[in-house]
Amino acid sequence: MLLSDVTTLRLGGPAREVVEATSTDELVAAVREADEAGTAVLLVAGGSNLVVADEGFDGRVVLVRTQGVEVDQDMCSGATVTVAAGESWDAFVATAVAREWIGVEALAGIPGSVGATPIQNVGAYGQEVAQTIVRVRTWDRHEGAIRTLTADQCGFGYRTSRFKAEPGRHVVLDVAFQLRLGSLGAPVAYAELARTLGVEVGERAPAERVREAVLALRRGKGMVLDPDDHDTWSAGSFFTNPVLAPEQADRLPEGAPRFDQPDGSVKTSAAWLISHAGFERGHGGEAVSLSTKHALALTNRGSARTTQLLELAREVRDGVAAAYGVQLEPEPNLVGCSL
Repeated sequence: MLLSDVTTLRLGGPAREVVEATSTDELVAAVREADEAGTAVLLVAGGSNLVVADEGFDGRVVLVRTQGVEVDQDMCSGATVTVAAGESWDAFVATAVAREWIGVEALAGIPGSVGATPIQNVGAYGQEVAQTIVRVRTWDRHEGAIRTLTADQCGFGYRTSRFKAEPGRHVVLDVAFQLRLGSLGAPVAYAELARTLGVEVGERAPAERVREAVLALRRGKGMVLDPDDHDTWSAGSFFTNPVLAPEQADRLPEGAPRFDQPDGSVKTSAAWLISHAGFERGHGGEAVSLSTKHALALTNRGSARTTQLLELAREVRDGVAAAYGVQLEPEPNLVGCSL
């Protein structure tokens, strides 16, 4: 199997071995057997956050295909919903909105699996999964045991978590969310979304309207998967938004976005830095380019190789560093390759 067949970038060479896990027991067994044999393991579910080398992966690729949504609903505390790692994240958001479970509606349209969301602390349009996750059940490869981690133990931060800080250690088996009940979404926390909905930041709107608005915004940026649209042949946002020390943020030009953080740091926009450093949408060549809809996505135009994508990523990273002294960090997981 080629990894290009199971990644949203549609890049990546062959896997030496492939195992499909459709149950938690099969998932744990596939990883444990490989570990006992000294075989490298790559977990793939939605494949939306992976950049795999052209040479492929010399080990066992475990396709996470586990399914299941269990609900413990109480009118006072809301719904506690436990979701298998292999479930589609976007499908779960649609289910949540239909069932009037509130708290993930602004995360519609994000590709990938439920099990991947706590690793990156996936977020968009003012929401992130850390706001609703109550526990994550994992297979701890170091201890050889199933562990359940509470939200406090997950070490969530901006696009990071304990799972990302300890790469390869934890295999996410399922994720439990605590979601309020109702038809109105959570208070809208993102200005662009608020404008689209015609409300003020902090006000609420029907969750279904929020979901539809987010999907429309994401489609306009090429961030909803479409096999016929090469702007969506990407890993989503390729670089994270930089979080800067105040003195570093002070050196940014007037007009650069600045978002004060609770710890005194300042977050700015990677997309703004990229576009103002001279990289317009569509910058690149026939094989790879920045999306024609959003400067933060690096895209496969249909005949790319991973080496070409990485060359473009280095060009953008180095150009931003030269212009603003800010080092962009990649958001996807790089497998067998590096910047």
